[in-house]
Amino acid sequence: MYFASPQSPLAASLTSALNSPLRRPAYAQAGRAAEQFLNHAVAYANRNNGAYTQDETQFTLRLDVPGVSKEQLRIAIEGAVVRIESKEDAPRSYRSAYEFPQEIDSASSTAKLENGVLTLTLVKKIPLSHAAELAIN
Repeated sequence: MYFASPQSPLAASLTSALNSPLRRPAYAQAGRAAEQFLNHAVAYANRNNGAYTQDETQFTLRLDVPGVSKEQLRIAIEGAVVRIESKEDAPRSYRSAYEFPQEIDSASSTAKLENGVLTLTLVKKIPLSHAAELAIN
């Protein structure tokens, strides 16, 4: 069995990998949750040959789904979660879920598939206040 000495190149590379800035703690400070979500969403979209953008009113998510027709895809929106999956008859299997920091208005959102690129325009739901006023006696 081979053990790396503390001075060996293997030990140095393992130490640098463990101390890499790419490693992050499993939790984040509450004040940085939105920033961390966006970083993770962008990184995930880039890993899946996709792109993620947002503005004040909507999120836009573009994903490569080559070889799958619009009839072979199912998109479900529940609150702030969007699930995309291919149906059983699709030639390729695709399954993914994305959680956004704000609920999605499914009635106003759209999905378009052109040349193997799925573009989701997800409209942000305007939060309604459910505050009740109390009368002062």
